[in-house]
Amino acid sequence: MFVDARLSAIIGALLLASVPGAAQDIPIPSLLDRSVGGLFNGGEPREPGGYVSPSATELIPDSRDVGAAPQGSLRRFEPIALPSSLGRPSAPAISLPGLPAYAPQNMPSKDVITPRAPLILEARLTKDSETIPNGLIWRLFSAIPALDGRPTLIASSQSSIANFEVPAGSYILHVGFGRAGIIKRIEFSGVRTRETVVLGAGGLKLEAIAADGSAIDPKKLKFDVYTDAEDDSDRDLVASDVPPDKVLRLNADTYHVVSSYGSVNASVRADIRVEPGKITEARLQHRAALLTMKLVREQGGEAIADTAWSITTASGDVVRESVGAFPSMVLAAGDYVIVAKNRDKVYQRQFEVRAGENTDVEVLASEVAAVVDPSVGSGD
Repeated sequence: MFVDARLSAIIGALLLASVPGAAQDIPIPSLLDRSVGGLFNGGEPREPGGYVSPSATELIPDSRDVGAAPQGSLRRFEPIALPSSLGRPSAPAISLPGLPAYAPQNMPSKDVITPRAPLILEARLTKDSETIPNGLIWRLFSAIPALDGRPTLIASSQSSIANFEVPAGSYILHVGFGRAGIIKRIEFSGVRTRETVVLGAGGLKLEAIAADGSAIDPKKLKFDVYTDAEDDSDRDLVASDVPPDKVLRLNADTYHVVSSYGSVNASVRADIRVEPGKITEARLQHRAALLTMKLVREQGGEAIADTAWSITTASGDVVRESVGAFPSMVLAAGDYVIVAKNRDKVYQRQFEVRAGENTDVEVLASEVAAVVDPSVGSGD
């Protein structure tokens, strides 16, 4: 009976489908899916799908009328272009005109932020002397030191008259004139200013002569200048190896001068006062002589080569040692012992150096008795 009722329902639905008005109200596929499939156990029941009446399709607008993109499947895929060569692509060469590395910024000028004015400086040896024409070195430092404690150099000049364009402030000025110089603090108001700096300096010119008044070879002379002090250890070196007849620019003061004749022991010292605005000339006198030694077999004979020389004082202190056939040296006046060693023999001679008497000293190998080499022990 139950099956007959199902069949009757299906047949009735088919009959209704022949009626136009009734066929539009009943979703026949859904009914068949639910009825026949469930009747014969041919699958799972399906959820009812959306249904649109055929007469309602006329109410759905066309996509082109409402501005929507038409829907449809892609019929053809266009290939994507790939580079022809593998590796790092090369950029095309671009020719551009010369351009600056960065765009200039329209910043205000420093003179607008901090006004500057000329600070004009000139130097004189004394208050009444003329302006120094050359040889000056000007250095202007900030009065505020840098983070490392060193002064900050603001400007420098080597002109006879320095002209610095600087803002108002405190500055430390250093003026160098040879080995003379002055350090001064300047308070600049920012208004054009001209100022005169008095160095209080002078010059020192040195020369030396022999004891007899004769000239000394300038190549064998040199001078060292020190500050004045009671003890040598407290003196500071101002200038070294100064040649004769050279004007040394110094601050007005007293200096200790050491003149060396040769490189052994001939030297002379003096304390010299340098006056401001003047050149002080000093002449020192050496009590020494130039000696040339040679070892000969007879007086006036040929010098023997490969001879070692040793010069000692009368008390035995070594003054100088040398090797050669004709050693020359400048020795201060006094008594010396000349020792000549050639091969396994040692010869010696006492000699007095007289100031200003340059001479040749011959040591005779034939007349002077050979003495035992003190460097060779007796074996005891």
